Amino acid sequence: MAHAWYIIHTLSGQEQKVLDSINKRIDVEEMGAYIKEVFVAKEKVVDVRGGEKKISMKKLFPGYVFIHVDLRDDDDKVIPEPLNFIKDTPGAIGFVGGDAPEPTPDGEINDIKLRIADSEDLERPKVEFEISETVKINHGPFEGNNGIVEEIDPEKGRLKVTVNIFGRNTPVDVEYWEVDKG
Repeated sequence: MAHAWYIIHTLSGQEQKVLDSINKRIDVEEMGAYIKEVFVAKEKVVDVRGGEKKISMKKLFPGYVFIHVDLRDDDDKVIPEPLNFIKDTPGAIGFVGGDAPEPTPDGEINDIKLRIADSEDLERPKVEFEISETVKINHGPFEGNNGIVEEIDPEKGRLKVTVNIFGRNTPVDVEYWEVDKG
Protein backbone atom coordinates (compact mmCIF):
# COMPACT_ATOMS: atom_id res chain seq x y z
CA MET A 1 0.00 0.00 0.00
CA ALA A 2 1.43 3.36 -1.04
CA HIS A 3 -0.24 6.34 0.56
CA ALA A 4 -0.22 9.63 -1.35
CA TRP A 5 -1.85 13.03 -0.99
CA TYR A 6 -4.97 13.77 -3.01
CA ILE A 7 -7.41 16.67 -3.08
CA ILE A 8 -11.16 16.28 -2.63
CA HIS A 9 -13.41 18.87 -4.29
CA THR A 10 -16.35 19.82 -2.05
CA LEU A 11 -19.52 21.83 -2.36
CA SER A 12 -19.04 25.48 -1.40
CA GLY A 13 -18.88 25.89 2.37
CA GLN A 14 -19.01 22.12 3.00
CA GLU A 15 -15.30 21.55 3.71
CA GLN A 16 -15.69 21.02 7.46
CA LYS A 17 -18.77 18.82 6.97
CA VAL A 18 -16.81 16.59 4.56
CA LEU A 19 -13.84 16.44 6.96
CA ASP A 20 -16.06 15.54 9.93
CA SER A 21 -17.96 12.91 7.93
CA ILE A 22 -14.77 11.22 6.73
CA ASN A 23 -13.30 11.18 10.25
CA LYS A 24 -16.50 9.72 11.74
CA ARG A 25 -16.85 7.02 9.05
CA ILE A 26 -13.19 5.84 8.90
CA ASP A 27 -13.59 3.30 11.75
CA VAL A 28 -17.21 2.40 11.03
CA GLU A 29 -16.51 1.55 7.39
CA GLU A 30 -13.06 0.08 8.14
CA MET A 31 -11.13 2.56 6.00
CA GLY A 32 -8.28 3.06 8.51
CA ALA A 33 -5.90 0.96 6.40
CA TYR A 34 -6.49 3.25 3.42
CA ILE A 35 -6.75 6.71 5.01
CA LYS A 36 -3.93 8.13 7.14
CA GLU A 37 -4.80 11.83 7.45
CA VAL A 38 -7.42 14.36 6.34
CA PHE A 39 -7.42 18.13 6.82
CA VAL A 40 -8.91 21.44 5.71
CA ALA A 41 -6.23 24.11 5.19
CA LYS A 42 -7.01 27.07 7.48
CA GLU A 43 -4.96 29.92 8.90
CA LYS A 44 -5.49 32.30 11.80
CA VAL A 45 -6.52 35.82 10.73
CA VAL A 46 -7.18 39.02 12.66
CA ASP A 47 -10.11 41.33 12.05
CA VAL A 48 -11.16 44.44 13.92
CA ARG A 49 -14.85 45.04 14.58
CA GLY A 50 -16.07 47.87 16.73
CA GLY A 51 -12.52 48.66 17.82
CA GLU A 52 -11.96 45.12 19.12
CA LYS A 53 -9.43 42.69 17.71
CA LYS A 54 -11.09 39.39 16.73
CA ILE A 55 -9.21 36.25 15.76
CA SER A 56 -10.84 33.80 13.36
CA MET A 57 -9.89 31.00 10.97
CA LYS A 58 -9.83 31.54 7.20
CA LYS A 59 -9.82 28.73 4.65
CA LEU A 60 -6.73 28.85 2.45
CA PHE A 61 -8.38 26.76 -0.29
CA PRO A 62 -12.18 27.09 -0.13
CA GLY A 63 -13.91 24.09 -1.68
CA TYR A 64 -11.07 21.62 -1.05
CA VAL A 65 -10.10 18.98 1.53
CA PHE A 66 -6.69 17.29 1.57
CA ILE A 67 -6.43 13.53 2.18
CA HIS A 68 -3.50 11.14 2.60
CA VAL A 69 -4.92 7.92 1.22
CA ASP A 70 -3.89 4.67 -0.44
CA LEU A 71 -5.85 5.03 -3.67
CA ARG A 72 -3.81 2.90 -6.09
CA ASP A 73 -2.78 -0.75 -6.02
CA ASP A 74 0.61 -2.20 -7.04
CA ASP A 75 -0.45 -2.12 -10.72
CA ASP A 76 -1.28 1.62 -10.41
CA LYS A 77 -5.01 0.96 -10.80
CA VAL A 78 -7.49 2.92 -8.68
CA ILE A 79 -8.75 0.95 -5.68
CA PRO A 80 -12.57 1.15 -5.69
CA GLU A 81 -13.15 1.08 -1.89
CA PRO A 82 -11.53 4.41 -0.96
CA LEU A 83 -12.73 6.01 -4.21
CA ASN A 84 -16.35 5.07 -3.46
CA PHE A 85 -15.92 5.98 0.22
CA ILE A 86 -15.11 9.57 -0.82
CA LYS A 87 -17.84 9.66 -3.51
CA ASP A 88 -20.39 8.61 -0.86
CA THR A 89 -19.33 11.39 1.53
CA PRO A 90 -22.05 14.06 1.91
CA GLY A 91 -20.83 17.38 0.49
CA ALA A 92 -17.96 15.83 -1.48
CA ILE A 93 -18.06 16.20 -5.25
CA GLY A 94 -15.15 13.79 -5.74
CA PHE A 95 -11.42 13.82 -6.23
CA VAL A 96 -9.77 16.58 -8.23
CA GLY A 97 -9.02 14.70 -11.44
CA GLY A 98 -12.23 12.63 -11.40
CA ASP A 99 -12.17 8.82 -11.18
CA ALA A 100 -8.45 8.69 -12.03
CA PRO A 101 -6.96 11.38 -9.77
CA GLU A 102 -3.25 12.14 -9.73
CA PRO A 103 -1.47 12.54 -6.40
CA THR A 104 -0.43 15.98 -5.18
CA PRO A 105 3.34 16.28 -4.61
CA ASP A 106 4.38 15.95 -0.96
CA GLY A 107 6.32 19.22 -1.24
CA GLU A 108 3.12 21.17 -1.98
CA ILE A 109 1.33 19.60 1.01
CA ASN A 110 4.34 20.32 3.25
CA ASP A 111 4.26 23.99 2.13
CA ILE A 112 0.55 24.19 3.00
CA LYS A 113 1.13 22.57 6.41
CA LEU A 114 4.03 24.94 7.08
CA ARG A 115 1.83 27.94 6.28
CA ILE A 116 -0.85 26.60 8.66
CA ALA A 117 1.74 26.09 11.42
CA ASP A 118 3.17 29.59 10.86
CA SER A 119 -0.29 31.13 11.24
CA GLU A 120 -0.49 29.73 14.77
CA ASP A 121 2.38 32.02 15.79
CA LEU A 122 1.73 34.92 13.42
CA GLU A 123 -1.67 36.54 13.13
CA ARG A 124 -2.34 37.53 9.54
CA PRO A 125 -4.72 40.37 8.78
CA LYS A 126 -8.07 39.43 7.33
CA VAL A 127 -7.60 42.33 4.90
CA GLU A 128 -4.57 42.47 2.63
CA PHE A 129 -2.93 45.85 2.10
CA GLU A 130 -1.05 47.23 -0.91
CA ILE A 131 1.61 49.90 -1.29
CA SER A 132 0.16 53.37 -2.15
CA GLU A 133 -3.31 52.33 -0.97
CA THR A 134 -5.30 54.87 1.06
CA VAL A 135 -6.26 53.75 4.56
CA LYS A 136 -8.07 55.36 7.50
CA ILE A 137 -6.52 55.12 10.95
CA ASN A 138 -9.20 54.00 13.42
CA HIS A 139 -7.20 53.68 16.64
CA GLY A 140 -4.48 55.54 18.53
CA PRO A 141 -3.28 59.15 18.46
CA PHE A 142 -3.82 59.54 14.70
CA GLU A 143 -7.39 58.19 14.78
CA GLY A 144 -9.59 59.68 12.07
CA ASN A 145 -6.71 60.57 9.74
CA ASN A 146 -6.35 59.14 6.26
CA GLY A 147 -2.95 58.06 5.03
CA ILE A 148 -1.14 56.27 2.24
CA VAL A 149 0.56 52.90 2.81
CA GLU A 150 4.30 53.28 2.17
CA GLU A 151 5.65 50.02 3.61
CA ILE A 152 4.17 46.68 4.67
CA ASP A 153 5.81 44.42 7.27
CA PRO A 154 3.83 41.15 7.28
CA GLU A 155 6.19 39.52 9.80
CA LYS A 156 5.33 42.11 12.47
CA GLY A 157 1.81 42.89 11.20
CA ARG A 158 2.66 46.58 10.82
CA LEU A 159 2.30 49.28 8.18
CA LYS A 160 4.17 52.52 7.61
CA VAL A 161 1.52 55.04 6.63
CA THR A 162 2.17 58.63 5.51
CA VAL A 163 -0.32 61.00 7.16
CA ASN A 164 -0.66 64.73 6.48
CA ILE A 165 -0.40 66.43 9.89
CA PHE A 166 -0.21 70.24 10.18
CA GLY A 167 0.47 70.50 6.45
CA ARG A 168 3.39 68.06 6.53
CA ASN A 169 3.58 64.45 5.39
CA THR A 170 4.55 62.40 8.42
CA PRO A 171 5.33 58.66 8.42
CA VAL A 172 3.38 56.78 11.11
CA ASP A 173 3.94 53.17 12.16
CA VAL A 174 0.66 51.33 12.88
CA GLU A 175 -0.52 47.77 13.33
CA TYR A 176 -2.79 46.19 10.71
CA TRP A 177 -5.78 46.19 13.02
CA GLU A 178 -5.46 49.94 13.66
CA VAL A 179 -6.48 50.85 10.09
CA ASP A 180 -9.39 50.29 7.70
CA LYS A 181 -9.26 50.31 3.93
CA GLY A 182 -10.23 53.51 2.18
